[in-house]
Amino acid sequence: MAVSTKNGQKVWQRRDRNSQLKIWAMWLIGTAIFMWSWTQISAATTWSFFWDAPRIAADIGGRAVPPRWAYIEKLWEPLWDTLNIATLGTILALIMAVPVAFLAARNTTPSALFVRPIALFIIVSTRSINSLIWALLLVKILGPGIFAGLVAIAIRSIGFCAKLLYEAIEEIDEKQVEAVRATGARPWQVMVYGIVPQIMPAFAGIAVFRWDINLRESTVLGLVGAGGIGLQLQGSLNTLAWPQVSLILIVILVAVLVSEWVSAKVRGAII
Repeated sequence: MAVSTKNGQKVWQRRDRNSQLKIWAMWLIGTAIFMWSWTQISAATTWSFFWDAPRIAADIGGRAVPPRWAYIEKLWEPLWDTLNIATLGTILALIMAVPVAFLAARNTTPSALFVRPIALFIIVSTRSINSLIWALLLVKILGPGIFAGLVAIAIRSIGFCAKLLYEAIEEIDEKQVEAVRATGARPWQVMVYGIVPQIMPAFAGIAVFRWDINLRESTVLGLVGAGGIGLQLQGSLNTLAWPQVSLILIVILVAVLVSEWVSAKVRGAII
């Protein structure tokens, strides 16, 4: 709070003059940056397409209704592939994330100077690249198909799972660990009986939560050739088969809703 005088009496003000000028200067700079960015975007935008977008959207919507329900027979196998990509990718990610999390946690890492930075780098690097980009790269390396999508989901999930898990490890009750260690237990026994039981609820919650996310992300990996129902979506989009597109979107929506319900039930049972 700043104080000023008026008729010899103190008047409390929220900010002094310098603070108020700094705030106005930041607003001015922010407005200038926004206007410059808007100018750049406007110059690169074809506004005729923008104003014509409602008509095009209405035309596509009219062509997509009603959905081609008979096409659903060809979606069961891609939908099963999508489920397998999400599930197996999550399992692989958890297998790789657990050791990384223990190496990254301050209270379990063997070396805070050398090992922990490497583990943190793995967490950051795998989280910073989207699964669609991983799939695009892996399709070039491993070839198109389900395996590339599975590996992409796994790599993308390592950092997410390891980050949440190592934070849970750092928040454990050290008194329980000390109690196990006081019995003369070996390091692996301290790990199994002192640390693992405390993080199991967090581990289960992380696994279910990530599986839910992976199921959503795996539905679009087929757009880059990584298998799953996204491959059918890409083919329908390329052939302008809009009734098939609407059906695929409905199937994806239902699958996501079911996965959300399952994950909510599992998390509720765990908690």
